[in-house]
Amino acid sequence: MNYTVQQIAAITNAQVIGDGDLMIKNIAFDSRIIYSTKNTAFIAINTHKNSGEKFIESAIDRGIQVIISEHQYPQFENITWIIVENSVDFLQKLAKYHFEHSHLQSIGITGSNGKTILKEWLYQCLWNEFPTVKSPKSFNSQIGLPLSLLQINTSHTLGIFEVGISQPDEMENLENIFHPQIGLLTHIGTAHAANFSSEEELIDEKIKLFKDSQVIIYNGDHSLVSKKIKDLYSDKKLISYGLKKENQVFIKNNISKGENIVVEYFGQEISFPAHQRDEATLTNALALITVLKELHIENQKIVEKINTLKAVEMRLEAIEGIKGNIVINDSFNLDLDSLKTALQFLKEYNKPKKSLVLTDIVGVNTNSQELYEEVSELVNEQHFDSVFLIGDEISKFSELFKSKTYTFIDTKELIESKHLTELENQIILLKGARKFEIERLKDILELRKHDTVLEINLNAILHNINYHKSLLKPGTKMMAMVKANAYGLGSYEISEFLQHHHIDYLGVAFADEGAELRKKGITTPIVVMNPEQHSYQTIIDYNLEPEIYSFRVLDLFYEAVQKSGYDQKYPIHIKLETGMHRLGFKDFELDQLSETLDHKNLKVQSMFSHLSSSDVPEEKEFTLNQLETFEKNSSYLIEKLGYTPIRHILNSSGITSYTNYQYNMVRIGIGMLGESPSSEIQKQLQSVVSFKTVISQISLVENGESVGYSRKYKTDHQTRIATIPVGYADGIPRLIGNQIGKLGVHKTLAPIVGNICMDMMMLNVDNIPNVKEGDTVTIFNAYPSLKEFAAYCKTITYEVLTSISPRVKRIYIKD
Repeated sequence: MNYTVQQIAAITNAQVIGDGDLMIKNIAFDSRIIYSTKNTAFIAINTHKNSGEKFIESAIDRGIQVIISEHQYPQFENITWIIVENSVDFLQKLAKYHFEHSHLQSIGITGSNGKTILKEWLYQCLWNEFPTVKSPKSFNSQIGLPLSLLQINTSHTLGIFEVGISQPDEMENLENIFHPQIGLLTHIGTAHAANFSSEEELIDEKIKLFKDSQVIIYNGDHSLVSKKIKDLYSDKKLISYGLKKENQVFIKNNISKGENIVVEYFGQEISFPAHQRDEATLTNALALITVLKELHIENQKIVEKINTLKAVEMRLEAIEGIKGNIVINDSFNLDLDSLKTALQFLKEYNKPKKSLVLTDIVGVNTNSQELYEEVSELVNEQHFDSVFLIGDEISKFSELFKSKTYTFIDTKELIESKHLTELENQIILLKGARKFEIERLKDILELRKHDTVLEINLNAILHNINYHKSLLKPGTKMMAMVKANAYGLGSYEISEFLQHHHIDYLGVAFADEGAELRKKGITTPIVVMNPEQHSYQTIIDYNLEPEIYSFRVLDLFYEAVQKSGYDQKYPIHIKLETGMHRLGFKDFELDQLSETLDHKNLKVQSMFSHLSSSDVPEEKEFTLNQLETFEKNSSYLIEKLGYTPIRHILNSSGITSYTNYQYNMVRIGIGMLGESPSSEIQKQLQSVVSFKTVISQISLVENGESVGYSRKYKTDHQTRIATIPVGYADGIPRLIGNQIGKLGVHKTLAPIVGNICMDMMMLNVDNIPNVKEGDTVTIFNAYPSLKEFAAYCKTITYEVLTSISPRVKRIYIKD
């Protein structure tokens, strides 16, 4: 986009206060990740859950000069305001105008699964055929789609955009904004299905996008989809693809064999090799071929493009590095959009020093001078301490970069320079095109080299939190429990991510946990759930807030507050006993408690209790009694205190099962990590943790031979045995050896054989074809799931996670 403030106001019927001649090329909607302020306006988006207007000051502090908002705030001087009636309507109206005046050919992708993969595959295949614009990341919602459309500029001739919905009656609005010439419907599955009365209603809603499309390409394996599209859109060009031979585009040969895949397209044959042959991948490949044929790409060229297709890597890895560094590995691809995404990701870390490794941007049909001027502007606004440029092309423009800048011909030259290994206590972003292989730098910079890793998907954590929030009233606060090293996932990394996303409170077990978070820059309020007597001074020194559960603790803590010289009312959290019989004040102690508090310089920040059985449906009556006791006792104490603290009693399962008792705040723990005792709720949550390793060696063990210590397993035929480098020192219980536990290899469960060793274990991989040394082994994620792994161990998921050894490398993934 490229409009003046006055032009934007005229398009959207908005009011301008200030300089109407300012040029706007970008609109930022999140004050935390503004990566560039030049020609950028900040839009304060108001929804029923939140108001973006509370972040206007943060945006102005970052240098934004133009604010789009439903209200003006005169206290901010020298700011230009675009005053709108409704921020979301404004965004959609501007995007509709921009799209309809762009005159580009457009592809709209909707469906339940595969939208982002197909968008990225299409872009990889088409960028060098047409100047192409696409949705960044998974921007496909009521807000994301308009922001995507506003990226269109006059050079683009093709646009590829995702369109996603999660509720009935949303697609009509999106189709009004964006009406693609080619409509592509991917797999219809269970994503968001719970929000629709039936699968039929979901399909009806999705295909509204194609109302004005000229061509509709759809998965014909789904009989209801096929019928609906044929009934509604018989006047359009319809092309079905799928694994069934009734489709117009299908696979002719047996997909399970090792030979090339042969696709028939209206009588033509297209043959290509395929390493992955799962149904989802092959169905997506058929959709890709169909779109390419519709754009008149020749068969030979289609095969060439498929052969060079890269896996869609939609993630950034955050890894603990040597010398106190954090390494952000985004070495999967490089274009302007992905560079902006990576720079946004950096905003989530508060290390004061940072460095960038950046390579040539390969395969972009743009004037190099203009390209690297834009790149340097983006980079310069981040104020890196050091910038390392790799490649002939980008090195020519090194003078455009204001940081201390080094240039290298290739990655090998940078490695040999030793510059990177001299960096300390920094965040280091690795951003490069695949051909430069800068992932080699990650191997040099990372602290732990163990093949066994624990991957934590931060986006999945956010999804799970937002799902639980969707069940709550807009004003209800949320405390995230990060005790026990955030259940083994890394308390600082998880806490920093949660702080960035405005969690209200963090909960730790002991004062030392909270103090470490404070030392690393966490400023969110932290409640210490088990404040030991010797830790009171630490609590005060680091501005932590203790749980108070007895008169002894209350008196001792108040004594520590007085000795410290703290001269304000210190915040405390009162624990009430409601039936769990662990800690807390009982009902007959409340009068004495209120009198004692009345004479102490303390403020009850919250009062709370614990539900012992909210995850057990059979104990509903007991849980309701707990809730009734809490209501009665907390209300009585509020009356005695004369003011109203925050109240909270619901844990993760309580949020989903007893939502009406949410009070002012809830606490989330295992629900944040994607686990629920309810199978229906589980379907709505995303898996957060993936524990995996690789096969070290595969041995052919003869009939009657033994495997492992104490010869507990003996083969009854010639057997292939895989050894993997993980054992009980990494947190794998010995009790799941000897064919009790199973691990995932090629999405097949392989039994553990023999005794588990300290650092190794063995698997029977006899029934798994094509398995080889170096292949990935999943300890838990999907095959098996965390719950299934916990069942092998005869324990709960909490214990599994907290038992994983610190020597296992944690990798933090953000899509």
